[in-house]
Amino acid sequence: MYLPTIEIEPKTKADASVIWLHGLGASGHDFESIVPELNLPENSAIRFILPHAPSIPVTVNGGFVMPAWYDIFEMDIDRKIDESQLLQSATEVHKLIQRELDRGIASERIIIIGFSQGGAVAYHAALTYPEKLGGLIGLSTYFATAQTIAPNPVNKHIPIQVHHGSLDPVVHEPLGRKAYDDLLSLGYDAEYFSYPMEHQVCLEEIEVISAWLQKQLL
Repeated sequence: MYLPTIEIEPKTKADASVIWLHGLGASGHDFESIVPELNLPENSAIRFILPHAPSIPVTVNGGFVMPAWYDIFEMDIDRKIDESQLLQSATEVHKLIQRELDRGIASERIIIIGFSQGGAVAYHAALTYPEKLGGLIGLSTYFATAQTIAPNPVNKHIPIQVHHGSLDPVVHEPLGRKAYDDLLSLGYDAEYFSYPMEHQVCLEEIEVISAWLQKQLL
């Protein structure tokens, strides 16, 4: 069984895949409209996979059931979370990666992107994956498992970008910068980008992501 997903196929046979994880309370539809805004060339053969998180009770929202990759117990600076649920979500992402391998996509042409809560899962899923991936992007997110992760050395040199809004009232920018610093301390070569925006994506950010995807996959 796989997570339910939205899949956006390229005009030609796919030879690369981007798995893009949404944030808390959202769905795979959240970034569906972003894909055409990337303005990728007509000949880009990139399949976009937008999974839906399962609906679970979320403690910080009064136990309200909503789409979530894991429970959040406290919204303090350290984000107290249910790490076992995060690890399970990372395992589900690994299954989606394996499905792409089974469909003929080389692991080096699979990129993981995650926004907010999905970004925390993306960090863990990509950095623990046992085959070399094409890249990793964290959007307005934090590195929840930075102190406990056992990274797989095969992805030691994975290209990584970290994007954050300087006005973010949900995941404050110091959490994004801490994720970047944690990546550097673990030996990764990451890039950091800051924008004058809140908990969202902006046009300038989309343009940077598009150029990076084209550099890695075209």
